[in-house]
Amino acid sequence: MAAFITIDRLMNNSTHQLDNFALTLPISQKARITAQQFASQQPNYEKAEQVRLNTLAVWVVNDYLEMMDIPTDLQASDSWNPVMRICGNVADLEVPSIGRLECRPVRLHQQVCSIPPETWEERVGYLVVQFDESLQEARLLGFIPSVATEILPLAQLQPLEAFIDHLWQLRQSPVNSLVNLSQWFAGIFETGWQTIESLWNVPEVRLNYAFRSTETLELNALNQAEPITKRAKLIDLGIQILNQPVMLIVEISPQKDQQTSIHLQLHATGNQIYLPPGVHLTVLDSSGAVFLDAESRKLDNYIQLRFRGEATEQFSVRITLDNTSITEHFRI
Repeated sequence: MAAFITIDRLMNNSTHQLDNFALTLPISQKARITAQQFASQQPNYEKAEQVRLNTLAVWVVNDYLEMMDIPTDLQASDSWNPVMRICGNVADLEVPSIGRLECRPVRLHQQVCSIPPETWEERVGYLVVQFDESLQEARLLGFIPSVATEILPLAQLQPLEAFIDHLWQLRQSPVNSLVNLSQWFAGIFETGWQTIESLWNVPEVRLNYAFRSTETLELNALNQAEPITKRAKLIDLGIQILNQPVMLIVEISPQKDQQTSIHLQLHATGNQIYLPPGVHLTVLDSSGAVFLDAESRKLDNYIQLRFRGEATEQFSVRITLDNTSITEHFRI
């Protein structure tokens, strides 16, 4: 009995939370006509209803983005392609210079949303749109930046305010600038990420590495049984420390539980042995929230963070000194 009471309370709390930040929008007659046209092209009733709701969900999100003065391109979306509608379960909306949003419909009283595996890739976020039987209005329940499962509990949705912030972050750093760490294991590296040894050959950024790398070498010794991939990048666009860039080192290794171990280090370069106090190395999760943070103290020659993540997860690494920062975006 107690277990069922607990579940019921959780469901009520989730519903109450969604009510607090859901946005109700009318469904125009034009939207319903378009959805009916797309549905009538399908081979059976079940597929027709899927396409009808997908189309309405995309239309509602499109209306919302127009209200927010965010440009969209319906015609470039797979959901507006008759072949893709028949072949797949897609409800995407192209947002120029940002990427594709997935707009997933749910019916009234549903507690979970179905996310087809075919939509897990090449999406910059997922919005959930709730419909009642009349299809006269819809409720934007919230969003989530990424998924890796077919069932999404609605209680995990974030408010629309967080969605707008998410789009703003993506606009500052488009999705095609994501560093794909899974490709590193195959020897494919994005421009700017080099071996530490190759950077030693650049005189103005050469590290006094023998002095600074003791702990790094110890970590490598502990992980000899695991394949390790390491690359470094000079961060010289936003932070200059005494006219020298800093170096971000990213080390990854696969784990037995299908996760990836990620080790970050931030070093000064050139003749600067120590980082100045107050440099922050911060890991942000896919929603932009702070996950981990390290701050340099006096006489710190480097700072570091270690964590694990699952395949397709996205995170960002921000380096900050005073009022200046630069952010790198990653996908596992």
